[in-house]
This record gives sequence, structure tokens and C-alpha cells, in this order.
Amino acid sequence: MIKHFPWKLLVPLPPPYGLVRLGKYYPLLTLFCFVAIPNGVDLTDGADGLVGGVSALAFVGMSIAVLPICPELSVFGASMAGASVGFLFHNRYKASILMGDVGSLGLGGALSAMAACTGMFFPLFISSGVFILETLSVLLQVIVLKANIRRKGAARLASRVAPLHQQLKLFGLKVPFIVAGAYIFSSILAIFAGYVGLISA
Repeated sequence: MIKHFPWKLLVPLPPPYGLVRLGKYYPLLTLFCFVAIPNGVDLTDGADGLVGGVSALAFVGMSIAVLPICPELSVFGASMAGASVGFLFHNRYKASILMGDVGSLGLGGALSAMAACTGMFFPLFISSGVFILETLSVLLQVIVLKANIRRKGAARLASRVAPLHQQLKLFGLKVPFIVAGAYIFSSILAIFAGYVGLISA
């Protein structure tokens, strides 16, 4: 087991890659995560119970991934998962309390901090798969909009709304069904992220 290797700017990857030294790119990757993941969580915060449950599962995946490197940080992740589950009692369909930007950005920042302190960026991207999909749906919308304005001079969108969960609502899916699907997908990603973290450490 390698102790305190993040300060050597190393990122553990699954075999056969092993430890990859990023050097000066480590802070850049950290900065990217601290910008992208919290904003992804914030974009996902639009359906009752969606962010709370998906965040809890992402924290579970990250807690398993960082366990061999930093057990204390794993306890922190498990505590954040428990707090997210506790919040679900008030945020489930139909929600009585909304998380808001402060809560969603804080959850994304905590996930990014776990990766930055251990070098477990790869499991972070896996466990945050739902947040990344939501962000990509918004990016696609913006890219298509700007491309259409440049070519045709008209504002045409890729879809009527973004992010992804709002698009699914337009297709007629009910919020509980969307949230349940996100939970199932996030559960698979969390297990995979934990496995990748364990074999990488």
C-alpha cells in the first residue's frame, strides 16, 4: 500500500497502467474536477430526490475507491452518503425542502476533494456518470445553438429543454420513474467505481 502518494502528483489507474505521474498537470486536473463536478451536480438538481440519491451512491463508490489509500477519507465519504440519504426523507417526491445551489455545489466539491486528496480521479468520473451525462446534454444544447446561429442566423436548439432529466419529462416519463432509473444506473456506476479504485490502489 502506498502512503501519501497524492502529494507526489501520482494518479493510480487499473492494471496494467499502474501509477501515472501527472506532475504539473495534476493541479489542472484537480481544477477541472472542482469546476466540472459541482456544476454537474447543480445541473442535475431539478427533480425531487434525484441529486440526493445519486450523490449518496457516488459517495459510496468513492468511499470504496479511496479506502485502501486513506481510510479516514473513506469515513468522510460514507458520512456524506449518510447525510444525502437523510436529506432524501425531505427531498423525495414531492419535495418539501429544496437543496439549492449551496447544497449541490457543496456535494460536488466534496466528491472532487476526495479525488484530489487521493488521486482517484478515474473512479470519480465513473461514480459521477449521471452528473457528467447531465452536463453533456447542456453542452450539446449550447454547441448546437451556437452552430445554428452562426450558419443560419436562427436560434435552433438540439432539444426543447436541457438538461437530460428535463428532456425525459418532455417524453412523458414521470419524475419517480426518472429518479428510479438514475438510482439504478448510479448503483452500477458506484460498484464499478469502487472496484476500479480497489484494483488501482
